[in-house]
Order: sequence, then structure tokens, then C-alpha cells
Amino acid sequence: MEQTQAVTLEKTKSINLRKVMRLAFMYLMLLIVTCITIVPFLWTVSTSLKGVNETVFLIPPQLIPNNFTFSNFVEVWHTLPIPRYLLNTAILTFFGVLVPLILCACAAYPLARMNFKGKNVIFVLIIATMMIPNEVTMIPVYLTINLVGLMDSYTAIILIGAVPPLGIFLMRQGFLVIPKEIEESAIIDGANVWQIFWRLLFPMVKPMLGVLAILSFIASWNNFLWPLLILDNPNKYPITLGLYQLQGTFSANTRLIAAGALIALIPIIIVFIAFQRYFIEAAYNSSVKG
Repeated sequence: MEQTQAVTLEKTKSINLRKVMRLAFMYLMLLIVTCITIVPFLWTVSTSLKGVNETVFLIPPQLIPNNFTFSNFVEVWHTLPIPRYLLNTAILTFFGVLVPLILCACAAYPLARMNFKGKNVIFVLIIATMMIPNEVTMIPVYLTINLVGLMDSYTAIILIGAVPPLGIFLMRQGFLVIPKEIEESAIIDGANVWQIFWRLLFPMVKPMLGVLAILSFIASWNNFLWPLLILDNPNKYPITLGLYQLQGTFSANTRLIAAGALIALIPIIIVFIAFQRYFIEAAYNSSVKG
């Protein structure tokens, strides 16, 4: 009896030790990833608060400025038309979020809820486009935009990201987890396809809509390459392209760039904090249907 208890105790200790080691390894990895993620942000904040006489590029980096100053924020605000750039970015971002939400939902609904020949093939082809680098499609898209006369317009930038494949995938996952009995009950009550989609199922995929909205918001707000290629009028520049003007040919004021980057980052932080719960709900819904 005593030997059995001793063996059981040894096994319990061994299991507990493995759990502790597993947790320690997991927290170590999380700590490393956190440091890799947050150190550049802390460096940007520190740089934006440093004075002219302080060195920016030090090894190891000095994250605490010797003399805190907000003059960099004031200077970048007066150097560039920041309000205009923020307004332009807000316009692009509004339509850059609204259009993908509607079009991706419309594209995902039949792929998830309807039965027709070739449905799976179409979905695979849509997902396959995610593996094509943007550099491959950049020249054809640019030539097409130039051909249809949409250069130097917001319409071209919005259309380029109107139907992202990832958005269709996310919305399809959201529609898949809804029980079919709900749709069948609506059909019995006389609802047509549009009523089922817009009034019944569309409000039920709010978690995926929230995730897609966040991803679209970040992509639109941080969009730099396509505005650089398409826009010619400086009055139409978004904040990313406006801050690029602080980069000189042979030198750059790193403090002003850091201050401007933080100004541009504030809306993203606010939106993420407001919608972060949708990430958890969407992750749970995706895991349920897989």
C-alpha cells in the first residue's frame, strides 16, 4: 500500500514538473515575442520625445530621454498640413472599410450557404490568390488603372482593396457556423434570399465583421505604396505619404518622423481597443467550424 502511494506521488511530481517546465517555456517565448514587438514602439516614443542635442541612434538604445520635450510634435504639426492628411486618410479608410465589408459578405454568403456546381473550386481559386505576391500583380493593376482613367483618384485606391481574399475567407467562416435550421425556418416563413442574407444572417456574423473591419482599417490607414504610385496631387496625400516628405534625399529628421508616426498611430490604437473583443469571438467561431 505504501509502495503504491509512493509511486503515485512520484508520478504526480513528475507530471507537475513537466507542467511547470511547459509553462515556463511558453512564458519565455511570450516574453521574447513581446520584447521584439514592443521595443521598436518604445524606441519610436523615446525618439519623438528627444531634443535636438540628444543622440537617437545608440547601441544599446537609450529609451529614456534626458530632457523630455514635445517640440517635435509641435514642429511636425506646423511643418506639414497634418489635419488635411488625416482627413484624406479618414476618407480613404472609411470607404476602405465599408466597401470590403459589404462585398466580402456578398461574395462569402453563396460560398457558405448555397449549393451550386463549382462552389469549392471557386473558393479554392480565391484562396489561391493569397499566395500570389503583390509584386506580381502590381504592374497589371497599375496599367489597368491608367487605362480606365482612374489615376490620381481615391476611387482607384479603394477599388484595389475592395474584395480581399482574406475577407471572403473570414466572412465564409462566419456564415458557416450559423445553424442551417435558422435559415430553413426563415424560408418556411416566406423570406427570400436577400431577406435571409441581409436581415437574418448578416447581423449574426458581427464578430467576423469586426475582425474584417479592424484588418481593413489598419490596411487602409497604413496604405503607402498605392497612394505613392497613383496620387499626384499633394492635397490628396494620406498621412503615410505626407510623412514620407520628411524623408530627405541625403538626410532625415528622425525625431519629426517618429512624432508624425505616433500621431498617425493613435487612431489605430483607439480602433483596436474598441473592437478587440471581436478577435476573441471570431477565433472561437473559426475553431468551432474549422
